[in-house]
Amino acid sequence: KALQKSGLSIDQIGAFEVNEAFAPVPMAWLKDIGADEKNLNPTGGAIALGHPLGGSGARILTTLLYHMRDNNIQYGLQTMCEGGG
Repeated sequence: KALQKSGLSIDQIGAFEVNEAFAPVPMAWLKDIGADEKNLNPTGGAIALGHPLGGSGARILTTLLYHMRDNNIQYGLQTMCEGGG
């Protein structure tokens, strides 16, 4: 929905930060969305970098913004975990 509303395609997104509490989450997301695997969590995901309670959104956004700046990427997309429990 977000891509449709923005007028962008999945191919225009240069980096994806998909928060995961469990390793299969980003793999399932890739399968559903059809994004390029090389652009998924390019600097490591939450398992590698941390999944701070109440701070995941800030950590993911900061990681995404620095990666985009360092690699001259115009568009990025961030998702949060599905929130089970």
